[in-house]
Amino acid sequence: MPTDMAERDVIAVDPMLATGHSAAAALARLKALRPRSLKFLCLLAAPEGIRTLHAEHPDVPIYTAAIDRELNDHGYILPGLGDAGDRIFGTK
Repeated sequence: MPTDMAERDVIAVDPMLATGHSAAAALARLKALRPRSLKFLCLLAAPEGIRTLHAEHPDVPIYTAAIDRELNDHGYILPGLGDAGDRIFGTK
């Protein structure tokens, strides 16, 4: 990471915000570097992920194109888009 993070505005980007746990961990790592500002951006979010992110990082705004209805028992967004990594890298 750049050494001058105090002078930078950071946007953390993830295609989907499902449970919110990996996003919360990433934001914690970024916050340790003390950027000037920090925002989270995703294409699709689940209410559960939004709640997790707000609970752990209430100071970080979330920007998303859409909020789907829920997560299933496996933590996948419903109705969702499928697995973003599989879609991007053709692994399934």
